[in-house]
Parts: sequence; structure tokens; C-alpha cells
Amino acid sequence: MKLSACIVVYNGYDEALKAAQTVLRFTRRHPLTLYLVDNASPDGSGQKLEAALHSGLLAAGEGQQVVVRCRTENGGFGTGHNMVLPELDSDYHFILNPDIQLTADTLSDLADWMEQHPDVVMARPALVFPDGRPQQLPLRRCALRPMVYRQLPALRFWAKYNDAYLMKDKDLTRPTEIEFCTGSFSAVRTRTFRAVGGFDEKYFMYVEDADLTQKMRTQGKAYLVPQFTAIHAWHRAAHRSLKPALWQTSNLLRYFSKWGFRW
Repeated sequence: MKLSACIVVYNGYDEALKAAQTVLRFTRRHPLTLYLVDNASPDGSGQKLEAALHSGLLAAGEGQQVVVRCRTENGGFGTGHNMVLPELDSDYHFILNPDIQLTADTLSDLADWMEQHPDVVMARPALVFPDGRPQQLPLRRCALRPMVYRQLPALRFWAKYNDAYLMKDKDLTRPTEIEFCTGSFSAVRTRTFRAVGGFDEKYFMYVEDADLTQKMRTQGKAYLVPQFTAIHAWHRAAHRSLKPALWQTSNLLRYFSKWGFRW
């Protein structure tokens, strides 16, 4: 079984390097090609990653390969991930954020689990903060009220919609079919990822993972597989400035136009 993984980087060399190092250190059971795609980082992260590769800081183990690609313009999250799509010859591909860290062979674990469940085309592990606290990420399709509530938690009368968005009505201690697989850490069947055309590149940033999940679900099921875990720092830029929030709003309108509005 062959594995591939891609981390798209925009600034933040140190964090991306640490993520890549943990992927290489812990992924041992199956051959792996790790792609690092720099989205024209102004801070020179792409050149630093190339230097790390040549110096041995990104040392590939047996059966591993590391490939650094430096884009000349920032085309967005999905465009960065799609850059490697024509090169993939793996059985399972992993979409990873640079703020992910592994503490076990989670990539191999997820790939083996998906191999045993041929109707599953997309999956993710449980994600935790660096201090070990579990993260509560959306698991149902995008809907307006829970997304507004997550930006404005003072609207307590909408908390129940957020609970539904997080699937709190389900037993999430066991593998569970989901409608939304976060782009911070997703495993996909490579042939299916290629068949749906990868990410919709019209989403520059935000909601592109929700859109990809719906595309993948036209071909099979998406699952949360909580017995496997990874650390996710979870930098929430949309909560910190206006521009990302506007991107998120625009992309949500695009998502609803494609997949139907949910209130």
C-alpha cells in the first residue's frame, strides 16, 4: 500500500517543519511520499523548506520521499493541494495543515482502516489541542445558524443548532459516518480524490473542505475514526480579522449555491 500526504504552507516555516518531521518520524508501516507546497510565502518559508530538505532536517526514512514545491503566487488552500494531484500514485492521500503533529502512525492506521471499509472514501481521526483537550469540529453539513453561533457565541438560543452541527446526539467514541471532514486532517482514497477533481479552486480559503467532503460523498462515505488521534493547534484566523471573515462568508454563499441552503 502506498501513502502520500500534502502540507500547504503560507509563512510559518518552523511550524510546517515540525509537522513534516512528525509525519516522517511516525509514518513507518507503509511507503510515503510527503509533499510540501509553499504558496509563495513572503517570509521565505518555501526556500527554507528546500534548504531543510537538502541539509537533512527533512530526512526521509526507508520507503519515504519528500518533495518541496514552491509556487510563484498564492492561489489559496485548495489550489496548493491540487498542485500535486497529477503526481499522486498512492492508494491513500492525506490532506494536512501545517499545525498538525503526529504522535503515532496515524496515517498508516487510517489507511489500514479504510482498506477494511471499502465503502469509505474519506476519513479523519480525532483531533486534540496541544494540551490534550479534545477539539469539537463540525461533523454535519454546513448550516447557517450553527456557523453564525460559532462566530457569535453570545447567541445562546442557537446553541442547540451548534450541538447538532457537532453531532452531540451521536456516540462519537466509535467510528461514525459524518457529513463534514475537516481539511486540517483528512484521508482520502487517491483514485476518488482524483475522480472528483480535487478541491474546487474557486474557494480561496475556508469552506473548501466542506465542499470537498460533499464531492467525495457522491462517491462513498465519510467517517470520523476516533480511535486514532493527532494534535491540531487550530489557528482560527476568521475570528481575528475582517478579511478572512469576508472570505468565509463569500465561500459559504458559494457552498450553499452548489449543495443547497441549510438554515
